[in-house]
Amino acid sequence: MNSRPEGDGSPKSGSSGAGPSGAGPSRPVAPGPVAPGPVAPGSGPPESEARGSRSPGPRSPGSRLAEWVSGGLVRVFLIVVGLFWLVPTIGLLLASLRTPRDMAADGWWTVFTEPSQLTFGAYETLLENDDITGSLLNTVYITVPATVLVVVIGSLAGYAFAWMEFPGRDWWFLGVVGLLVVPVQVALIPIAELFGNIGIFGSLVGVILFHVGFGLPFAVFLLRNFFAEIPKELLEAARLDGAGELRLFARVVMPLGGPAIASLGIFQFLWVWNDMLVALIFTDAGSQPITVALQTQVRQFGNNVDVLAPGAFISMAIPLVVFFAFQRQFVSGVMAGAVK
Repeated sequence: MNSRPEGDGSPKSGSSGAGPSGAGPSRPVAPGPVAPGPVAPGSGPPESEARGSRSPGPRSPGSRLAEWVSGGLVRVFLIVVGLFWLVPTIGLLLASLRTPRDMAADGWWTVFTEPSQLTFGAYETLLENDDITGSLLNTVYITVPATVLVVVIGSLAGYAFAWMEFPGRDWWFLGVVGLLVVPVQVALIPIAELFGNIGIFGSLVGVILFHVGFGLPFAVFLLRNFFAEIPKELLEAARLDGAGELRLFARVVMPLGGPAIASLGIFQFLWVWNDMLVALIFTDAGSQPITVALQTQVRQFGNNVDVLAPGAFISMAIPLVVFFAFQRQFVSGVMAGAVK
């Protein structure tokens, strides 16, 4: 048998018995300098201490500017600028609540010291003026159809240019984009002659068609670019479920394009409501909007302030109400596509 003899006195590794010669206990060795070597993971100083020991580097001008802008002083400055921006609106409102005698005597700011000047008599006079009230209704009759038609037709055309295949699609879209650079003033006389030949010059229909025609290029351009960002897989999944193009447009594309459509509607509403050039040319005395009616009042009755002030404020207040009512959708539509 190959077995080790009992009593083998060979030293084992790690034993603290005999020294090298086996004559007695080994003498302790004095510690010497340790050679540098690789440091085991986790044996170094904590990461927080290592970070804290580093000296902060120079800050960039962008970070300094961001910190300064986020300070309270800048917020106060922006509030002051906003108040100055609202001064004309506030002045027009207070002027509409004063009598013509008070407005001829001093400025509107005197109502802060004499609140008794405020009265709603000017608005009562405005409601009794058939020209102003009729023109206000004409403005609604022009603005609402022109806005709705541009949104509906622009949405359909934008979807077609984005996701439907038909001959010459890209060339047609380039033609629509080219119409964006055509000034309104260039088309006034030719379209006026055309409307006169077909018998709609001087009517509400002619004004509505003019605004629709010049609002569609921007609408198609805006909505086509927005609809093109919709994931293709989503539309293909809807087609696999049996959805046709109209159902796909109504059930999928329109809800997803809500922010862009709301932004387009606000833009179109403001453009048509505040328009004066087109209405001045294409309307007559029975179809003129509020902007033309106020201009007529200034030309014929220079001192008719009790009608002009409340009429101008109402003409300005309605678009402000519409804008603030859809402010969230407007911001969402403007920011859509900025980040992914």
